[in-house]
Amino acid sequence: MSKRFDNKIAVVTGACRGIGKAIAIRFLREGAKVYALDYSIPEAVEVFIDDVELSKNVVIMQLDVTNAEQVNSVFDKINSEAGRIDFLINNAGITRDTLLMRMTEDQWDAVLATNLKGAFLCTKAATRFMMSQRYGRVVNLGSVVGIMGNAGQSNYSASKAGLIGFTKSIAKELGSRNVLVNYVAPGFVRTPMTDVLTEEQKNEFLKNIPLRRAAEPEDIANVVSFFCSEDASYLTGQILHIDGGMVM
Repeated sequence: MSKRFDNKIAVVTGACRGIGKAIAIRFLREGAKVYALDYSIPEAVEVFIDDVELSKNVVIMQLDVTNAEQVNSVFDKINSEAGRIDFLINNAGITRDTLLMRMTEDQWDAVLATNLKGAFLCTKAATRFMMSQRYGRVVNLGSVVGIMGNAGQSNYSASKAGLIGFTKSIAKELGSRNVLVNYVAPGFVRTPMTDVLTEEQKNEFLKNIPLRRAAEPEDIANVVSFFCSEDASYLTGQILHIDGGMVM
């Protein structure tokens, strides 16, 4: 694989499992130094990646993306250590699925705080440095349910729909500084988050996917890598579905 991200600094939130981990490893393999941020982190880097050479270029840090003071402190530390921040991947996200009539205020607030406020706090912290260096790429991990909605996920859908408006607004604000902001909308992805679904629920998703398979985390990482590459240097404020044709 080409090392097109040599000497680049990538920050990935929610990086220690699922889609975030696949993204972090993809960027490592493309030559970037990766700061892998997560609320729950492994005890040793070897748990995160067993490639000794690649492990030299990853720094794993604990972060609660809903805590503004902690976010600012972590991003200041990253910039101080690395000298710059080139890529921010806002991947941290949670679900608290239930029907509206059963949903508690705490379930609503928790999902909006992590999925939407967290992206706001991290983007604000990272783009301070991107603006001054006149270069940066922000990729927000959304979902097709932020576009089409989904019963039992009004909180999650609202957070991902809000992230679309946030993406487009920030893309307009930062474009003149060569900071590009885009949104990827995965469909049904095989991750620990979807492993909790019943077989019936999984089959219901697959019925609506023309490719008749779930995505792998690496499918999402491929597109995130593209958005951060020079191949996407004239793309900003865009939404790209990675869903096997689920939403057309």
